[in-house]
Amino acid sequence: MIETGRYGTLNELAAAEKINSSYVSRLLRLTLLPPDIVEAILDGRQPEGMTLPGLMEPFPVEWDVPSPRALTHSR
Repeated sequence: MIETGRYGTLNELAAAEKINSSYVSRLLRLTLLPPDIVEAILDGRQPEGMTLPGLMEPFPVEWDVPSPRALTHSR
């Protein structure tokens, strides 16, 4: 929705979806996950303990070296 220009800001998107803008921001960060982790999640091969709450925690923006914390973090 942001890519298409329907909403210009996270706040506009959050208001339209009736959710908190900080939650939208945390969800959008998931688009920064490295492709191998996304593929593993979609295939159901994610590491044991990998949860959405864990992935909502801060993680590195650069993925040159996979973060062991991101792969094993659980709540």
